[in-house]
Amino acid sequence: MINGTMLQGFHWYTEGDGRHWDRLATRAAELAGAGFTAIWLPPAFKAIDGVKDVGYGVYDLYDLGEFHQKGSVRTKYGTREQYLAAIEALHRAGMDVYADIVFNHRMGADALEAVNATPFSQSDRIHSTGPCREIDAWTRFTFPARSGRYSTFCFDHRHFDAVDFDARNPGEKGTIYLLEGKSFDDYVALENGNFAYLMGCDLDCQNEDVRAELEAFGRWYLDTTGVDGFRLDAVKHISSWFFPRWIDAMERHAGRDLFVVGEYWQPDANALRAYVDRLEGRLSAFDVVLHYNFCAASRAGGHYDMRRIFDGALVNERPVRAVTFVDNHDSQPLQALESAVEPWFKPLAYGLILLRESGYPCVFLPDYDGAAYEDRRGDSRCRVQLCSHRAIIDRLLWARRHCAFGEQRDYFYHENVVGWTRCGDAGHPRAMAVLLSDGPEGDCWMDVRRSHTPFRDITGHCPFLVSTNADGWGDFHTRGGAISVWVEDNGSDDWPA
Repeated sequence: MINGTMLQGFHWYTEGDGRHWDRLATRAAELAGAGFTAIWLPPAFKAIDGVKDVGYGVYDLYDLGEFHQKGSVRTKYGTREQYLAAIEALHRAGMDVYADIVFNHRMGADALEAVNATPFSQSDRIHSTGPCREIDAWTRFTFPARSGRYSTFCFDHRHFDAVDFDARNPGEKGTIYLLEGKSFDDYVALENGNFAYLMGCDLDCQNEDVRAELEAFGRWYLDTTGVDGFRLDAVKHISSWFFPRWIDAMERHAGRDLFVVGEYWQPDANALRAYVDRLEGRLSAFDVVLHYNFCAASRAGGHYDMRRIFDGALVNERPVRAVTFVDNHDSQPLQALESAVEPWFKPLAYGLILLRESGYPCVFLPDYDGAAYEDRRGDSRCRVQLCSHRAIIDRLLWARRHCAFGEQRDYFYHENVVGWTRCGDAGHPRAMAVLLSDGPEGDCWMDVRRSHTPFRDITGHCPFLVSTNADGWGDFHTRGGAISVWVEDNGSDDWPA
């Protein structure tokens, strides 16, 4: 049995020097040795802003940094050859690789088309704001530099249902134009009445030719890259019935199971749970509810009721389908969905996702390495410095690999100090007790089913041993605003550095 741990191997401000794939390839053995079993890579295809684009403004899914499009051959992260070499290196190190795929929209079209469309407000996709009229829309994608290689499919207005720009009226802002004969996709999030439209040229997944092309692309991508699964972007904007069909087609082609997780950014617990249920186990989802719980706890100044930290979390309701995380590229400072967890709380949050029995945890690269970057906020230019938590994350990863097995017993009795124990299994016999506090220092008697056994805090926060009594209970401690991970001292010298 392996306690899998995913690394999100990028962030919004990852350096755009075209060497990111090379850096990940060089670090493959190091990351695997630390305990990461899989890595989620950023979008590898050409996007509208070329070397400056994170990848979500997708232009050509088949251009992995091979063709001179959008001002360059390479992407922000490198070339096709570098990307494939990085995947090979990560596989050699024993890590699974998940590709980030964007199906919702296309941007940076090659030509305008005159089309009829009905205007809607961004905030109300139910009631139109005017009659159908002719507009000039950037909806013609011919990919001339690629010249039909890998796919001869070209997109035009027939393959989209809405756009947000009329070249005849460039000053008209806040408007969505629903193309004539089209409707917004069904079975999507209901924000703004219907949240099918997000940005750019909204792909019409109700179009049979579009679905066939997306399946053809997926087969090509699997054959080309050999990835082990996918992170699917913006799934709440795409008809939910599309994904089980696409995933089934991909697994039939690959002849193996693929891990697939969707980004359904919704802090409403009922909506997130309902979405996962609707897909009948074909798709995992990021636990956005738990992320916001972490964010709230980190900003509460020690006044958060830690007994409720998992309230509404997907990992509580659908533990097999929950990908737990602390922060990501959308929540990091200066992003549109900024909701960053405060630095002091991150060790606690990572303990809560890495050392418990449920959920598939994902570590954010800037939380591991640290990061520094700049961006604009309004009229100001802001600089952000994210500190590295690698020292504590490495110790938590060690504990996850060696001790986070077997029965879990929770001790969520105090509003500040909470903990749990793991009693091990046949292959991982070491017991573990975890205690953390978002307020003052504290202690808790917990049962680890080891009588007269010493335990050591591998975080170093408590520099003394705790010995259990004859019944297997110990009085475990933690510092204020910190986490302690008490591991059975079995006399070996196998401890984290």
